[in-house]
Order: sequence, then C-alpha cells, then structure tokens
Amino acid sequence: MNDAVTAVGQHVPEALVPPTTPPARRGDWLVNQLPAGMLADDFFVRFVRIFQAQAETLLAHADTLPHLADARIAPIEMVRYMARWLGTESIDDSYGEAAQRAVLGMVAKTLPWRGTRYALLRLLELYSGAPATLSEGGGVFEENRVPDDVAWVRLEVTSTGPLPTDDFVALVLDEVPAHVRTEIVVAGVRVWPATTPLTTPPGGD
Repeated sequence: MNDAVTAVGQHVPEALVPPTTPPARRGDWLVNQLPAGMLADDFFVRFVRIFQAQAETLLAHADTLPHLADARIAPIEMVRYMARWLGTESIDDSYGEAAQRAVLGMVAKTLPWRGTRYALLRLLELYSGAPATLSEGGGVFEENRVPDDVAWVRLEVTSTGPLPTDDFVALVLDEVPAHVRTEIVVAGVRVWPATTPLTTPPGGD
C-alpha cells in the first residue's frame, strides 16, 4: 500500500514531512542598520530595540504566510479550518496532528472525484489502513432496463484503524452523496445502519 492510503495516525506520508526550517533572522537586524553615530548612544539603541521586537512579530507572520495553506506545516487549527472549507466536517482534534494532516491531504487530493467510487475507496483505505470493498447500485443500463433501486452503496473494511467506530462512520458518511443509502460493514459486522439493512441486497437482482 502506498503512503497516501496508510492508516490514519500510523504513518506520516513523506509528502507530509515538514520542510527544513529556514535560518533565523540575525539578531539586532534593525539596530545594525543605524548609522555608527547613533549606535554610540545606549539609550537610543535600547529605544530602537523596542520597535525591533514589535517588528519581529510582523515579519514572522509575513515569513510564514505562504505556508498557512500547506498541510505539512500549517498550524493545526488551520488544518481543521481547511478541512471544513473542503467540506469535511468530522475531523476531530482527538485524532492527533499527524492523522488530521493525513486526512486533509487525502481529501484535497481526491476533491475533483468527490462522491465517486474512486475517491470513496481511497478515503476508506486511509481511514481503515486496509483494502476496502465497495458495491453499488449504479451503472450503465440498457434502455427500459434500469433497476428500480440504484441509489445504494455497501462499503466493507476489515478494520476502522485507530478510529472509534462512530467516528469512522461519521467520516465515511460525510463523503457519500446525501441521496445514497449507505451500508457500512466492518470485519463482517454491519455497523451502519444499526437496524435496517438496504432494501436491495448488494449484488441481488
């Protein structure tokens, strides 16, 4: 299995490893720009250092601005914000930073295919850390031979990975089109819906 679909929280893909931190700005960078005559005045130097300290905060924001949308190094609050912006509402801060960054990375990569079989399988494999199986009612049918019930999907995994079952179900349901009835099976046990199975059994006539 490649890094992109490794179980949440078990491994950080190489693409999500933060880059090397750039060298820090040299000390007294503002004071050292003063003319030599001003540097001889201790009071004036200390006065300028006040502005230098304030400017450090502004420069730090400017230095990091290009990285705020980088899932590898963005503040974790920004990671959750970007996930919500992409439509993933169920990322919980209890998953840990590596897991949240991995989920955001996968959601972003599969966004053009969201709601399709491809994207759903990739996300299932990411969350569970194992191959997933998907059966569905959709397809290409001959004219006048379309089944009465095609809006269903059955998702099967062997594990929910490090996620509790309820969290796993919530994450998966976020990615399934709202009009599609969903059945989720984990290790042979149906965990969603809790009581009523699909009207049309997957693979049935």
